[in-house]
Amino acid sequence: MENLTNSLMRPLNSVQGGGNFQDISSLDNLRQAAQKDEVAALETVAKKFEGIFMQMLLKSMREANAGFESEDSPFSSGSGRMYRDMHDQQMALDLSEQGSLGLADLIVQQLGPQTSNFTPASVLRTQGLPLDAQVTAPGTTVNQPQLPPKPTFNSPKDFVEKLMPYAKKAAQVLGGSPTMLIAQAALETGWGQKVVTNGAGDSSLNLFNIKADKRWQGESVNVKTLEYRDGVAAREQAKFRRYDTIEDSFNDYVKFIKDSPRYQDALGKIDNAASFLHSLQQAGYATDPNYAQKIIGVLEQVTKLAR
Repeated sequence: MENLTNSLMRPLNSVQGGGNFQDISSLDNLRQAAQKDEVAALETVAKKFEGIFMQMLLKSMREANAGFESEDSPFSSGSGRMYRDMHDQQMALDLSEQGSLGLADLIVQQLGPQTSNFTPASVLRTQGLPLDAQVTAPGTTVNQPQLPPKPTFNSPKDFVEKLMPYAKKAAQVLGGSPTMLIAQAALETGWGQKVVTNGAGDSSLNLFNIKADKRWQGESVNVKTLEYRDGVAAREQAKFRRYDTIEDSFNDYVKFIKDSPRYQDALGKIDNAASFLHSLQQAGYATDPNYAQKIIGVLEQVTKLAR
């Protein structure tokens, strides 16, 4: 048995990868890292998920082959199966670190704010305001208006530079810093890559994902959304405001915040970005419990890019 143990454990010791599958503390470290920088931790989380999926595949393969195992085989013993399963788990972890299946890359592509073909779940809002939801497919426009071409943002820095003139004007009216407004727009639109569009792919130029409720008299765009109400996800059609220019989007955001009684407390704290954003979240602008913290994280990057 000692020789069997050594032979089974040797592959574990030779693995070159992301650690040991028994290292429980790594999960806690990952949780802490995600709280500090959610975007940077995404790739690690995706690899962990791919590792779990790989383990499930290997386990299914082993179970399917169990009927063909000989009872005389040393690998059919309880201890042999235990070490075999240990080896499978470590191998799954190592293969996921190497990106063998490519599942982790797909997860990063889908959920990443800069490269995803999907809008982050923190983008759309409920309760007659922008609701946390994910744009899964474009819908149709109301009265089929001719929307302006989709703006092109080649990079986060390009996004910051193009929005800065409008953000400065809005900040002069609201108070606070223009970088904070750009950070919110960056989170809402994935740095301009996920602006709500109509069925033809034309941009609504809605940088803050403000819904077209009964107060809105202008044109709007319908999209399918995955919305969360009382913690339950449901697909719904939602209308979002459509603007002719980027400046119109900023102007409407200023009016939306200033004219709504529910945001007056937040507006009184706008000199402090963290206080304003947390108060904005508490007032119902977003249902995502981490909405304010996410914008604060993006704000650090916007500040660096604006220098």
